[in-house]
Amino acid sequence: MDIQIRVNAPVSVEQFIELLRASSLAERRPVEDRACIEGMLRHADLCVSAWQGERLVGISRAITDFHYACYVSDLAVDAQCQRQGIGRALLEATQRQLGPRCQLLLLAAPAADSYYERIGMTRHPRAWLLAREQRLHAAPR
Repeated sequence: MDIQIRVNAPVSVEQFIELLRASSLAERRPVEDRACIEGMLRHADLCVSAWQGERLVGISRAITDFHYACYVSDLAVDAQCQRQGIGRALLEATQRQLGPRCQLLLLAAPAADSYYERIGMTRHPRAWLLAREQRLHAAPR
């Protein structure tokens, strides 16, 4: 399979939604909200994509300062193209765009949890989430 990795290449909302559905990430992404998906693409600092011809088959979409932290918000590979090194290639290409002290951070989808350990990432026990509908508690005195 001939795969081309591209950095910050244009990705349409339709292509991104199709990939999210083909990779199973659609279960945890707002694919029915086109405005949200469009914002996700437009405001990402770094998008590294994998293409088979003109078909999007993978993406690493990140928010980063390029110097200290890079949060990989989406790492998606079409299920038909998985287990061919595309996810690893996307993360490697993402890392090459970053400064020498910049670390990659991500939250794993449940089905992909063991994948990240296999490719050499380190599990971190202290991640915290605040859902949009949640409110912070008053600080204890």
